Amino acid sequence: MKTSDFFYELPQDLIAQTPVEPRDSSRMMVLNRETGEITHKFFHDLDEYLEEGDTLILNDTRVIPARIYGVKYETGAVVEFLLLNQKENNCWECLCKPGKRAKTHAVFTFGEGLVNAKVTDVLDDGNRIIQFDCDSKEIYNILDKIGKMPLPPYITKELKNGERYQTVYSRELGSAAAPTAGLHFTKEMLERLKNKGINIGYVTLHVGLGTFRPVKVDDVTKHKMHSEHYQLSKETAELINNTKNNGKRVISVGTTSTRTLESVATKYGEIREDEGDTSIFIYPGYDFKCVDALITNFHLPESTLIMLVSAFAGYENVMNAYKTAVDEKYRFFSFGDSMLII
Repeated sequence: MKTSDFFYELPQDLIAQTPVEPRDSSRMMVLNRETGEITHKFFHDLDEYLEEGDTLILNDTRVIPARIYGVKYETGAVVEFLLLNQKENNCWECLCKPGKRAKTHAVFTFGEGLVNAKVTDVLDDGNRIIQFDCDSKEIYNILDKIGKMPLPPYITKELKNGERYQTVYSRELGSAAAPTAGLHFTKEMLERLKNKGINIGYVTLHVGLGTFRPVKVDDVTKHKMHSEHYQLSKETAELINNTKNNGKRVISVGTTSTRTLESVATKYGEIREDEGDTSIFIYPGYDFKCVDALITNFHLPESTLIMLVSAFAGYENVMNAYKTAVDEKYRFFSFGDSMLII
């Protein structure tokens, strides 16, 4: 299967620049993966498709203000750093722009001396490892003061309220991007679902930019994913297993929740408590082991995300659904509309 197989034409004006209000008023395309049938609804209609005993799995990661600007000690040059994931000893893997100014041993100061960092390594893919000179926990407080929310490059309008790029249930700091399928939920909607007997479970996968990197190879199978850190608690594992044993469905909210569940299921042949790093790449031909239904947004052409969705719902069904979404003028990408695949 070729990367070009996942291309579709998208008018620029369908790329959502701002979120809708309220969150659950976004449109929702419902796709039946068995028949290919498409129904047009709104996200607040989700409960029509859920039954008592079903379980929603949400990714509770929280986006950090990961875009920071450093001044190089030697030259005064300004370099943009995008923190991707935290390593040991207060080291972070990051993207740098322009990278040529951030060579090994270069030292930068941030926030007019609030914190300094040294480039300790340049990785094969061009990412840098930098080490801050502050306590590993203190860096989050510093980022709140000097960092900016790392919105995707296709969003060109300034976001006035940073919480709109966070889910209402976000709590575990560590992501460089939001798990955007969850942005449609309100606290009131979650309570309404619970009152209907829908179970809510949480996993954590800290979203790096590897998920969003363009696929640069023609042969899909040759693409390599960057790893991301995940955690699946004992409580959530038991909830999922009980749901399955009762003949009910596990509905994954987003590709990040999906990759977490399928990583654990692939690793052990079952769902159990686990923590680790995953670089799972799901594309057509993959046999899903845990997820029964999926809530997701509309993704970029030729991305690993549209490949995952195609693996779940069927390639022809998904490409037809995307053509329909364009024809019906759905809003695309992070602040866009949603899709429920059942």
